[in-house]
Amino acid sequence: MPPSDTLNGGRERAILDECQIAIGYRFLKVELLRSALTHTSSANTRAASNERLEFLGDSVLGLVTCEQLFLRFPEYQEGDLTKVKSAVVSRKTCARFSQEIGLGDFLFLGRGVHTHGEMPLNILANVFESLVAAIFLDGGWAAAREFILRFVTPEVERVAREAISANAKSQLQTVTQREYGDTPRYFLLDEQGPDNNKCFKVAAQVHDERFPAAWGHTKKEAELKAAMNALAHIHGDELPYPSD
Repeated sequence: MPPSDTLNGGRERAILDECQIAIGYRFLKVELLRSALTHTSSANTRAASNERLEFLGDSVLGLVTCEQLFLRFPEYQEGDLTKVKSAVVSRKTCARFSQEIGLGDFLFLGRGVHTHGEMPLNILANVFESLVAAIFLDGGWAAAREFILRFVTPEVERVAREAISANAKSQLQTVTQREYGDTPRYFLLDEQGPDNNKCFKVAAQVHDERFPAAWGHTKKEAELKAAMNALAHIHGDELPYPSD
């Protein structure tokens, strides 16, 4: 991206048009987009840069993310939700969102900023948050939420899969105690293969309800996968480890 003081009006309009195509949102007040893309190095004053928008965008992004986590993880307590939020909307993640859109190509940078071919992650993270704020101010909550969810939803699901796989049995116990008033038991249904390469089929069960079974190379692995199947079944999701 060339320094902003080398741009004429036509080139600037072209950049803003290209950016709106890339982000999939058309601004009513395009000056908001211009502000969101303006790094402090190319602004006449700090107030004309994207710093204030970044402050607002961080809060809007956080609120949308918190809403999704609250709905997606009804069994999580405040501390668990906070940890997941930190993973979902970290600075590194926001920078990756910017890279997915290609926001670095549309930034207005001053001559003193040298990117050496690769945009610094902190600049990319800042511009994503600034863009969120600009969309919020231009189109309101619904527009900002729709834009954010395009990026946050897959990230929430990724973190959910990792969290469940790391602690599936504990999560299942929490859910079944709340939903069924009891803790799950694990039943070995089958085992196959030679002694040095056995596979085990295990199912979790609460009261008389037996959840979909899963295979594992060890009983512990099979129980973990069975717990993940049980959680998916309870939440109405696709089974991660169908056994048949």
